[in-house]
Amino acid sequence: MIVVVDYGAGNLASVAKAVVSLGYQVRVTSSPKEVREASVVILPGVGAAGDAMANLNRLGLGEAIRQVVAEDRPFFGVCLGFQVLFSVSEEGGRHECLNILPGVVKRLPPGLKIPHMGWNQVRLLAPHPLFGGIESGTNFYFVHSYYVEPADRSVVVGETDYGLSFCSVIARGSLVATQFHPEKSGEVGLKLYDNFLRLSHSKKVGSRWM
Repeated sequence: MIVVVDYGAGNLASVAKAVVSLGYQVRVTSSPKEVREASVVILPGVGAAGDAMANLNRLGLGEAIRQVVAEDRPFFGVCLGFQVLFSVSEEGGRHECLNILPGVVKRLPPGLKIPHMGWNQVRLLAPHPLFGGIESGTNFYFVHSYYVEPADRSVVVGETDYGLSFCSVIARGSLVATQFHPEKSGEVGLKLYDNFLRLSHSKKVGSRWM
């Protein structure tokens, strides 16, 4: 079962629609039980980290997500769903996040148009099957004011330039996440989701993508 996690954030419908358009069935849910039982989990999101974490914790979804990742089941975080995987966000103060990966979410540098909105290139630092058939330097669609600074650089697969070079794609085991929105990135975004779902459905227990 492919699950899109509903914790009150926006963009759920467009993510689910993208998955369905690729020929898969998907369930949008706020049930921790269904998240724990899912074979594939997608965590989308737009909005503020503090509100997101409050909702995830209130609904019991935080622990369910940690369990899925700990069991190395396929997991895709998108935008805010990417940022909350890390330790702390500085958005609107200091907010403890899921702490699945060590790192801090910081505001983009002053002097830039905020939010960073529109198409921008993703420069691949390492090959990954998520980007099968997608070249380094391909444009994806971004909408964000904060960026992730991972403590462990080995998880960084792609970077994007906007006032600084920031991490825009990470991967560890069967977990992948992007700062950009594949579901808003046209055909190339659908290709990314298709790669992820094909990898997820061909994955053997205990195997890794990298």
